[in-house]
Amino acid sequence: MQHQISGSAALRNVKITIAYDGRNYHGWQIQNNAPTVQETFQNALRNIVGDRTVDVKGCSRTDSGVHANMYCIGLKTDHKIPAQRLKAALNRHLPNSIAVLDCEDMPIDFHPRYDCKKKQYIYKIWNNEVRNPFFDGYALHYRYKNLDDKIMDKAAGYFLGRHDFTSFCTMDKRNPGDLCRTVYLAKVERQGDFVIFTVEADGFLYNMVRIMTGTLLSAAQGKIAPEDIPGIIELKDRTFAGPTAPPCGLYLNKVFY
Repeated sequence: MQHQISGSAALRNVKITIAYDGRNYHGWQIQNNAPTVQETFQNALRNIVGDRTVDVKGCSRTDSGVHANMYCIGLKTDHKIPAQRLKAALNRHLPNSIAVLDCEDMPIDFHPRYDCKKKQYIYKIWNNEVRNPFFDGYALHYRYKNLDDKIMDKAAGYFLGRHDFTSFCTMDKRNPGDLCRTVYLAKVERQGDFVIFTVEADGFLYNMVRIMTGTLLSAAQGKIAPEDIPGIIELKDRTFAGPTAPPCGLYLNKVFY
């Protein structure tokens, strides 16, 4: 359903903010033979606007199994439904795993990805000897006691600033382009049995936050020292960073415009 709009119809551009449970989706972007958030969203949209030609853009790719507390979509359409009625209509047609939080009309040149100034991700770790069935699929269960959040927080501080994050990126078939990113916030804090890693940057590479999390866990386990992280960054070699943490604990938390 994602098409280029042609003709002279008067277009509007609507920013739609959603939240979603990513457990049963293979990320945002439409894929062949796999359910995605975009496909599910567009199927709901079709029930409202019919077979009109529309242009749907997302603010980010997300991996299979990753969640979003805030995800922004740009919708260009000539349909006249008011933004708040569109919000209500979409929520009637979407499954319980996806909720529309807000709809608002934007300038026609607004783009949810390219106009984004920074994004915030969080990674949740359930640090208790006993797994919690209510967090299955929503947090990494780390059963060993006393996960050292202070060591992890110290290590996270070395991510701050602008760096080439090749060591914290999984390469795929896409052109990698510029692998430099600016990290504005990187911290780890304990909230009861949860240990939460929060990171904000002007952009993120493929699997970047999950590799950062795995590296912070390696620091907590004594496999590396926090002070080793600048050297790992300088090496620009994925093999020197920690493992890629599973997707279940990762949330796109905020998008800043």
